[in-house]
Amino acid sequence: MQIRHLAWVLSSLMLGLTTQASAEPAALGAAEKTVSTVCAACHGADGNSAISLNPKLAGQHPEYLQKQLTEFKSGKRANAVMSGLVAGLSDEDIKALASYFAAKKINLAQAVSNGKGSLGEKIYRAGNAATGVPACAGCHSPNGAGLPKQFPRLGAQHADYTLAQLRAFRTGERANAPMMAVIATKMTDAEMAAVADYIQGLR
Repeated sequence: MQIRHLAWVLSSLMLGLTTQASAEPAALGAAEKTVSTVCAACHGADGNSAISLNPKLAGQHPEYLQKQLTEFKSGKRANAVMSGLVAGLSDEDIKALASYFAAKKINLAQAVSNGKGSLGEKIYRAGNAATGVPACAGCHSPNGAGLPKQFPRLGAQHADYTLAQLRAFRTGERANAPMMAVIATKMTDAEMAAVADYIQGLR
């Protein structure tokens, strides 16, 4: 319960952006052009990336997308490719891109082997009390939809991307979500792989 409360507090602070209103139509038009010339190669024109190590952005909460783009730009979230791509974007550009991808429909997927009764389902829904791993569903909801302005959507995300992020949280390579860093250090490789696969099939 303490971990869940801490996660809520930290995420509220981290996602407390003050300009979350939908972008203006003109800005969305510019965002569409940016997507077609810059973003689409890795994330798809509709935010459904064909490359499993690149995240699907379609249907993600705009507040979360805005936060990530802002932190790529500031360097708080380290990624040489993304930092370079967003360096020239204004706050309005970032908000428009977040709104653009949030409005797209995510393509659903299937878990490879972690369906009902699997280790992935167990960790996602109940966590691991013995090692202090909380249930993923507690913050990201049972169907992976997340909570707007607090926790990102996970459902249908590529398993390869989710697994890579869990590993990055554990090693400290990704350091812009302290609560996830704490949780990831308590997870085994098998738990990470299983829950990432399970998340891929959520809908």
